[in-house]
Amino acid sequence: MKSDFLNLLARINKAGVDFVVIGGFAGVIHGCTLVTQDIDICCDFSCSNLFRLQQAIADLGPVHRMTPKKLRLELTAEKCKKLNNLYLDTDLGQLDCVSYVQGIGDFEKVKAVSKTIEVDKLKYRVLNIDALISSKKTLNRLQDMQAVRQLEAIRKLERTKNKEVRSEEHTSELQSHS
Repeated sequence: MKSDFLNLLARINKAGVDFVVIGGFAGVIHGCTLVTQDIDICCDFSCSNLFRLQQAIADLGPVHRMTPKKLRLELTAEKCKKLNNLYLDTDLGQLDCVSYVQGIGDFEKVKAVSKTIEVDKLKYRVLNIDALISSKKTLNRLQDMQAVRQLEAIRKLERTKNKEVRSEEHTSELQSHS
């Protein structure tokens, strides 16, 4: 199975699925060097949003990865009401959809601590670095703690860089008033 995460994200984005990129791929977006095997998203688990997701990936052979028979994704209103998570294999890679993120909360709380990025003229929401670190610390798995070390170093570098930029702007402003 080929992994083409950006194409997979673009498809669900263009379909109007309300989601936030979380997990390992969010770490990669922030600069983490660890490899991820899937795309993790937290999304609105309303029937309408899940139907948009299903439509966006319908031609990618989506199957439930955690079921013994790898059942094809075939949502109904009744099935949607019972779902909290979807763990899918598609022709473009694995897509894990959750309604809740440990250490943060439900989709609305996750969305509130996300930031918007632009890739190939498409806007995506991705968990901000502080929330991502918090979530990974809560999970406390080996790979998450490795990511936390990198993310904390990245955050420190970003804060140092931001302080330097603000200092330069302040100095420039003072010089212009002289």
